[in-house]
This record gives sequence, structure tokens and C-alpha cells, in this order.
Amino acid sequence: MNMAPPTYDDGTIRCDDQGIAIRRYYPWGAKTIRYASIRGVETLPLTGANKVRRWRIWGSGDFVHWWNFDPNRPKKVVALVLDVGHRVRPTITPDDAAAVARIIAEKSPQ
Repeated sequence: MNMAPPTYDDGTIRCDDQGIAIRRYYPWGAKTIRYASIRGVETLPLTGANKVRRWRIWGSGDFVHWWNFDPNRPKKVVALVLDVGHRVRPTITPDDAAAVARIIAEKSPQ
């Protein structure tokens, strides 16, 4: 990531001109994904049948979605699933999911 001011930063998710940084993705640190690598973004409601997913604080329960560490996830109602062309998809819960989805849509070459 470059040193330009971020366009979004809530402490766990940071978007700048180059890509998105998912803090606390790995036990040892962040995962950086360039916008060019993102094929699509799916909004996943954390209500109804998916309500149990909001209790996934970190890791994966289905070997498809990988959740970064977010102790505030049980209070959130929507997640973003990032399609990066691999079986395992980073799944994030930014404080402002609509803003992050909009930034990714604007900056991804789709």
C-alpha cells in the first residue's frame, strides 16, 4: 500500500488508491488486495438464516469464506464477500459496508 491518505479506514478495513488492506486477516498481520484482483463483491446479510455467521469472529467455518478478526462483528448486519478468483473468499465486515462496496466498484477495472 502507498502512503497516500486512505479513502476509507475504520481500523479493520483500509481502502486507498491501490487496494484494500484487511487488518488482522492472518494471525501475523494484514492481507492486501489490489483492486485489479477483485472480480466481484457480494453483499451477505448477517440476518435471518445467516445470523449464525455474525458470531464467526475469525477464520472459516465452511472453507469458502475467510473472516478477518473482528470482535465487533456480532453487532453488524452485513458482510462483503470479495471474489478474488480463488476458492477461499475474504469476507469482511466494515463499519460502513456500503462505502467500501462503492469504493471497490469505482476502483476495480470491471
